[in-house]
Amino acid sequence: MALETSARPHVLSGEEIVALCRQYTLYEWTAQSTVDPIAVDHARGVYFYTPDGKRYIDFNSQLMSVNAGHGHPRIIEAIKRQAEKLPYANPFMAHEPRALLGKKLAELMPGDLDKVFFTLGGAEANENAIKLARTVTGRHKIIARYRSYHGATAGAMALTGDPRRWASDLGTAGVVHVLDPYHGPQREQDTAEESLRYLEETIQLEGPNTVAAFFLETVTGTNGILIPPDGYLQGVRELCDRYGIMMVCDEIMSGFGRTGEWFAVNHWKVVPDIMTMAKGLTSSYVPLGAVGMRPRIAEYFDKNVFYGGLTYNSHPLACATALGTIQAYEEDDMIGNARRMGEVMTRHHHELKRKHPSVGLTRSIGLFGILELVKDRNTMEPLAPFNGTSEPMKAVGKSLREQGLYTFVRWNTIMTNPPLCITEAELGEGFAIIDKALDIADQAVT
Repeated sequence: MALETSARPHVLSGEEIVALCRQYTLYEWTAQSTVDPIAVDHARGVYFYTPDGKRYIDFNSQLMSVNAGHGHPRIIEAIKRQAEKLPYANPFMAHEPRALLGKKLAELMPGDLDKVFFTLGGAEANENAIKLARTVTGRHKIIARYRSYHGATAGAMALTGDPRRWASDLGTAGVVHVLDPYHGPQREQDTAEESLRYLEETIQLEGPNTVAAFFLETVTGTNGILIPPDGYLQGVRELCDRYGIMMVCDEIMSGFGRTGEWFAVNHWKVVPDIMTMAKGLTSSYVPLGAVGMRPRIAEYFDKNVFYGGLTYNSHPLACATALGTIQAYEEDDMIGNARRMGEVMTRHHHELKRKHPSVGLTRSIGLFGILELVKDRNTMEPLAPFNGTSEPMKAVGKSLREQGLYTFVRWNTIMTNPPLCITEAELGEGFAIIDKALDIADQAVT
């Protein structure tokens, strides 16, 4: 356990912070009686610290979103400057951060995507992408994938395929789900051709002239870091063109360097019609999302009203933060570092699989990675069931936390998504902790 004492005075102890948070605030995606949060006091680089001085290496970039690392001075300075000058202006106004960020994103986005609509976060970006697609096409149905997560607001949750949708799904949202090209314990990865055949059959059975858009995470995030087989995204682009369907890529988690490119679609040289962004856009220092669109979509609204609006659309503080974040990515070569350190992470993954019989599968692209733990490599039975946990997985998660590593342990998986500023030595530190925790998982292997 690494301990470090903060010089800052504390009004509350870690225990008091946790107790008050549990008493007066509602935590997400969990029964409140089981909540066991970590009290966080301050953070720097790839580490965060409790009020009592315990240090954690952040191997998940919080929610796969603090891409620039914690406490980056360029980003903090951008926030300070804007807060002093103009902390808020309503979305009917024009201001310099909005102007400069719109121009910068037009330069960074793939192909001819050249206009953005700003939102408060990723879910709202997807909500407005739904509006854009339905309005421009005049169609209502949306196709999305089962192993997907697009947000927790009503429309974004309807798009979501994973079990978090079940509690609120009435089956009336106009969303049809299809299988992804999957690679995991349940089955071998589908080929691009197989997945595209299933997708086209679904389009035909639903009626192509009723489908407005196909939504997909370019690289699936919390549902397994599922990397599309070569040819899949190109085939989706061709199918969407053939049937007049919008291709909408959710880059909320995979964008801004996470995969070793500015956007994951760049790996396959595909240009979607609409692209949604958030998280790494500001490194999550303040909330901001964006919907990028191609000219033919933007031009529709030259003479037609866009029926959408948000109090915090184009928030000056958020836009300035995004500009500071992009500057940090560029000047520190974080996209290149994600590529280089991604190769190092892949080697760590392979070494863990060689050493530990509980590691059944590993996947990664850039610094977007996952380990899948199994009871038996011959049967590939997961160490925890779908949408559930198990005592061995709980023990693994407890070990990681006790050793000072923070990441997501979900179902039978361990996420490895550190900030893009991470060094080779820091990667080694994190994987040494995971290595030790996997000894517990190995005891459950049959």
